[in-house]
Amino acid sequence: MLGLLAIVGLLVIRFSTAPEVPRLPEAVVLPDDATARAVTFGTGWYAVVTDHDEILVFDAESGAITQRVRIAP
Repeated sequence: MLGLLAIVGLLVIRFSTAPEVPRLPEAVVLPDDATARAVTFGTGWYAVVTDHDEILVFDAESGAITQRVRIAP
């Protein structure tokens, strides 16, 4: 019984601390009137998949595009 309580207690402690959520930029300026389809975050960058079949990688601090990857259909 004590072991079960210890396991439940450890699970509660482990899952009660939420991971840090990435900071969303105030505004993302997409070129060529593109529309965002998906967004993902990494350390120091974020990427936007557009409706123009491109992945745009932005610097998280400056908001500048650092990479532009064309998606082949």
